[in-house]
Amino acid sequence: MFKRNVSPTETTQPIPSVERITSVLGPGVIWQGSINGSGGVRIEGAFEGEIALRGLLVVGETGRVTCENIRANTVIVAGAVRGNITTEKLEIRSTGRVWGDVVTTAFVTEEGAFLRGQIRMEETVELDLGPPPEGTPSEISEIPPSQEE
Repeated sequence: MFKRNVSPTETTQPIPSVERITSVLGPGVIWQGSINGSGGVRIEGAFEGEIALRGLLVVGETGRVTCENIRANTVIVAGAVRGNITTEKLEIRSTGRVWGDVVTTAFVTEEGAFLRGQIRMEETVELDLGPPPEGTPSEISEIPPSQEE
């Protein structure tokens, strides 16, 4: 009675991913510093420092991140994060662990996920990522060959 009639020829299409991973910090890698810019980053190793990313940040199951404040458009946590997160969308998977406060417009969690901190839901989130970088990798010209002979 309440079910929608579905024709046998109707098929569902997967939702295309707008954001994709462009950089990976692999398992066994330990990195200290900052990650700034645009694109998608997946962390499977250990990272300590600052993250300000216009794009997607994925902390994989083996990933360990320690930051004072993570700022990214979308953050998916399947590993461990120690630090505050400011994002438009946060997803904590069942294996994800977060110690820190969260400011977000959208929050998704799976059963078994862990969060120790406060969640503040806002209508909009100011990420303060600065102006978008000029040019894309395809617009950056190649370095001319050396004139030495």
